[in-house]
Amino acid sequence: MEGKLLFSVLLTFLLQLASAKFNVEKSSLRVTSPESLKDVYGSAIGNFGVPKYGGTLNGGVVYPKSNQKACKSFDEFDLSFKPKPGGLPVFLLVDRGDCYFTTKAWNAQNAGAAAVLVSDDRVEPLITMDTPEEDASSEKFLNNITIPSALITKRLGDSLKKALDNGEMVNVYLDWRESLPHPDERVEYEFWTNSNDECGPKCDMQMDFVRDFKGMAQVLEKKGYTQFTPHYITWYCPEAFVLSKQCKSQCINHGRYCAPDPEQDFSSGYDGRDVVIQNLYQLCAFRVANESHKPWVWWDYVTDFAARCPMKDKKYTTECADQVLKSLGFDQKKMSDCIGDPEADTNNPVLKAEQDAQVGKGDRGDVTILPTLVINNRQYRGKLAKSAVLKAICSGFEETTEPSVCLSTDVQTNECLDNNGGCWQDKAANITACKDTFRGRVCECPALQGVKFVGDGYTECKASGTGRCAISNGGCWNATKDGKTYSACLNEKSEGCKCPSGFKGDGVNKCEDVDECKEKTACQCQNCQCQNTWGSYECTCSGSLLYMREHDTCISKEAAKVGWGFLWVIFLGLAVAAAGGYAVYKYRLRSYMDSEIRAIMAQYMPLENQGEAANRVQHADI
Repeated sequence: MEGKLLFSVLLTFLLQLASAKFNVEKSSLRVTSPESLKDVYGSAIGNFGVPKYGGTLNGGVVYPKSNQKACKSFDEFDLSFKPKPGGLPVFLLVDRGDCYFTTKAWNAQNAGAAAVLVSDDRVEPLITMDTPEEDASSEKFLNNITIPSALITKRLGDSLKKALDNGEMVNVYLDWRESLPHPDERVEYEFWTNSNDECGPKCDMQMDFVRDFKGMAQVLEKKGYTQFTPHYITWYCPEAFVLSKQCKSQCINHGRYCAPDPEQDFSSGYDGRDVVIQNLYQLCAFRVANESHKPWVWWDYVTDFAARCPMKDKKYTTECADQVLKSLGFDQKKMSDCIGDPEADTNNPVLKAEQDAQVGKGDRGDVTILPTLVINNRQYRGKLAKSAVLKAICSGFEETTEPSVCLSTDVQTNECLDNNGGCWQDKAANITACKDTFRGRVCECPALQGVKFVGDGYTECKASGTGRCAISNGGCWNATKDGKTYSACLNEKSEGCKCPSGFKGDGVNKCEDVDECKEKTACQCQNCQCQNTWGSYECTCSGSLLYMREHDTCISKEAAKVGWGFLWVIFLGLAVAAAGGYAVYKYRLRSYMDSEIRAIMAQYMPLENQGEAANRVQHADI
C-alpha cells in the first residue's frame, strides 16, 4: 500500500510539472454595451460543450437573481432564460464555485441560455474549465452539453454585474473565428489518446469518438484535405525507483516509459506496462501504415483492437494485437522492428519521440489532458464528438478552400441562399459571385467555362477574355429580329462592347438601328433608291443600272459584263505568259544540268572523242 501511494504521488508530481506550461485556449469576448465597458476581453474556452469554431455569437447578458452559481436546476427557482421571439440569445452569467463547471453549463442550457459565462471567484490568470475525472452524476449529461462556455476574469465579471445592477443593457459578442489558425488548404491535426479502455467515462468518450469519426477522418485523409497524427502520453519513472516493484509493473525499457495502472490496483488485472506496450503497438501501426502511404489504416486497427481485444474479456494482449494486425495485412517484420524490445535498457525511438512531442511548442501548450485534440498546433476545447470536431477542423481551412463536407447543411448555414448573400448575380444566366464558405460567404467574381469574370463581386462582374461572348453575351447588348441576330460582343477582344456596323449606342444596354437612308450615309448616288432595314439598308438603281455597294455608285449591266470580259482576257493572258515562262525555265534548267553532268563525267571517264584522240597518239608511237 505504501509503495502504491508513493508511486501515485510521483506520478502526480510529474503531472504537475507538465502542467506548468499549460496553455489556455481563448476566444475573443467583445462587450458592445454599455459604452463604459466597450472593449475586447479574453475568455477561456471550456473543455466541454460546443464552441462555435470559425463563427460568432451575439447575446444579452443576464445575471440570475437566485441560484447564481447554477449548481441547481433553475426550474426549482421558476427561472427561464429562453428569449422571446425576435429577442437576442441569452448569455447567462454565473459565479464559479460549489459544483463542477459542467453542472453549471448543463443547468444553464436547460434553462434556455445560449451560452454560459462563468465569472472567476479569485484574481488569477484564466484557466481551462475541464470535465470531472470521475463523476457518475455528470456522466449522464456530459455528452449532451451543446452550448459554448467561457471563463472570464473576476474583474470583468464584477463589472458586468455592476452594470446590470444599474439597469444597463449588457450585450456581448463572442468570437471564435481566430481561435484556431486557418493558414492554408490543408488542416493538420493530432489526437492524443490511450489504448486503455478501463479508465471510466473519458476512455468511453474517446473510443466512441474514434468509432464515430473514423469514416470522416479516412475520407478527409485520402483526399489530401487533412494530415492526421496520433499520439500517446507516457511518463518516466524517477531513477531512484527504477528497480522498485511499482516501476517494473508500470514501465518498460528500464523505467523510461510508464503508464498508470488501469484499475489503480497493482495486485490484480492489467499493469501500466501492458498499456504502454499496446500504445506502442498503435503508434507503430500508424508508422508502418504511413510508410505505405495509407495512414488512415490506423483508424481500422484501433477500432478493431478495441472490439476484439477488450480488457474486460481478458484479451488485452500482444497475441490479440498481432491477430488484428495480420487480418489488416500489416507487415509483421516492420511492426516487430518498430516495437523493439520492451525489456531492453535502451531508448525506444518511437516512445522517446512521443515524450518529446508532449512538450508544448509555439502556441501549443504541454499536453497533460487525455484525450486532447490539437488542430493546426492549437489545442481544441469542447465536446469530443464527431459534429463538434468536424466543425473545428473545417474552421482550420483557409476560407474558400474547405472541402464540400464543411459546407453541408449539417455543419453550417449557406448564407448565399438569403438574398444571394448581398453579392452580384446574373439571374438570366444563373451566375452568382456569392461563394458559400464555412465561416460565412465571400463575394468573388466567378470563373465559368474558362471565362473569368472581373469586378468587385458586390455590384459588378464582367466576363473577360476570349470566349466571353458565349456566356451572357459577355455582358453586351444583343438582339434578334426578322431571323437576324446582332451582338455588340467581340470575341477577339478580352473586354468591352461595341455596337456592330449598322447600329449605334453604348454596346452594353442598347444598340439602335442606324437609318442610313435618313442620315444620308449610304445610297447617295444619282438614280439610287434607298430603303432602310434593321441593321443595314437596301439600295437599288433605276433602269438597267447595277448598284456597286463598295463604291456607292450605279453602273450599267453591259459595262459590268464588258468589265468582267476584260478581266477574263487579262487572267487568260497572265496564265499563258506564266505557262510560257515555266517552259523556258524548264528548258534552260535541263540544258544547264546536262552540261554539268558531262563536265563531272569527263573527270572520271573518257568520252568518245577523247578515246579516239588517245588511240591516234598511241599508233603514232608504234
